[in-house]
Amino acid sequence: MRGTKKIIAVLLSLLLFLSFPPMGTDLVKAATVVTNNIEGRDGEYTYSLWKDYGDTTMTVKGNGQFECEWKNIGNALFREGIKFDCTKTYKQMGAISVEYGVDYKPDGNSYLCVYGWSRDPLIEYYIVDSWGTWRPPGSKSMGTIEVDGGTYDIYETIRENQPSIDGNTTFKQYWSVRTEKRTSGTISVTEHFKAWEQLGLTLGKLYEASLTVEGYQSNGWADVYSNKVTVNGENSNNTGNNNVSKDSSSKTTGNETKFECESMEKSGPYAGNTYSPFSGAALYANTDSVETTIDFSSATNDFTLRGASDGSNTARVDLVIGNKTVGTFSFKGTEPTEQTIKNISTGTGNQKVKLTVTADDGTWDVFLDNFTIKESKVSGNSSKPAKPVISALASNDGSITISIGKTEGVSGYRIYVKEPGSNKYVKLKTVKKNGTKVRTYTFTPANAGKYSFKVKAYNKSGNKKKWSSASKAVKVNIQK
Repeated sequence: MRGTKKIIAVLLSLLLFLSFPPMGTDLVKAATVVTNNIEGRDGEYTYSLWKDYGDTTMTVKGNGQFECEWKNIGNALFREGIKFDCTKTYKQMGAISVEYGVDYKPDGNSYLCVYGWSRDPLIEYYIVDSWGTWRPPGSKSMGTIEVDGGTYDIYETIRENQPSIDGNTTFKQYWSVRTEKRTSGTISVTEHFKAWEQLGLTLGKLYEASLTVEGYQSNGWADVYSNKVTVNGENSNNTGNNNVSKDSSSKTTGNETKFECESMEKSGPYAGNTYSPFSGAALYANTDSVETTIDFSSATNDFTLRGASDGSNTARVDLVIGNKTVGTFSFKGTEPTEQTIKNISTGTGNQKVKLTVTADDGTWDVFLDNFTIKESKVSGNSSKPAKPVISALASNDGSITISIGKTEGVSGYRIYVKEPGSNKYVKLKTVKKNGTKVRTYTFTPANAGKYSFKVKAYNKSGNKKKWSSASKAVKVNIQK
């Protein structure tokens, strides 16, 4: 159950854990208390408790904040941050940083750090800002980096046949360790990655970036009262409808356009971004949605949505065009799948397209990766014509000649006129394709005044026509 989703869940969690966050404009979030190895979600963040043995407690308080305590442990890690999908290097993701504040009380060996992994190669990394009785990692520094108002020593170590995200194996560790301790500030994570790379310490594709408290054969307590992660300069803490920046919100290839769901406009009380099981949008409750406006060139289209549920229940997402629900996508299980709805009649021109949760019963959430729109397969010429170019000229006899420049691959043209005193264009004449370079039509107006003309080109696909955008308007003033 997600305490951030349902009022009843919040109330039950409040009674169970007696956690009363300060009231304000933010949503009240109930604490989640865990004591054994577990991974869960806190809005856009993933929290994790891992230990080999000993007594541990982690209280997840929402918005990246958590409290942890450990006693008589072998090794324990308490962390909360962003899980990535191991498809991008740090250079492909943009700048990553963590702004944090911690009341940190270690008794023995412990680290306060930004922590994570990469794959290909498998690397465990630490950016350490404070520690307990021993300053890690106990090897010779390879160099230093000056960043965030301090100096960090850089190290490389090797772990042989030890636990990792890929099971027990041998892997390298990269370290940046601050020369003077601190327990609050900003850690410019990407700057460390760059410095490591200059020394030959190359990371693979990122798996994680988390603020972490680690204890080793020790006792201790810490209260993480602030923890905000940013990726590419965008705040990834789900205190509102944040959008993590990407190079583009959509990518067009041929007659297919793909939209990244995290870059679409979000609405609803809990909609936000997610980094697991992919970089995408997270919809947690009824009325949560993502939407965008699309200029359809084809009147009939196929829609494909890649997504996943957060469990074994089937998550339902309705496809709404305008104000009409035209289909439903269903996702069951945490493994991402693609669902396609074919031959949806959309009409042409600008339409608002929305993906919305409509059947949430409080037991599941849905994660959306990307959304692809493709023209349905129809007979005939299915490409959208280019915008035509026109001119208009008045003659001495009071007539107007409209000339249309040749547009390749079209079936014909339609001329529209706006008469004096009117604010609306109306159909004037359809001019079919012919072999001349310029198509003309002569129009004799009944009244004096200013006339405006536009033209659209069209292709025929079976019995349907596919229209271009309207040409620029041309105006002619008639005096009688």
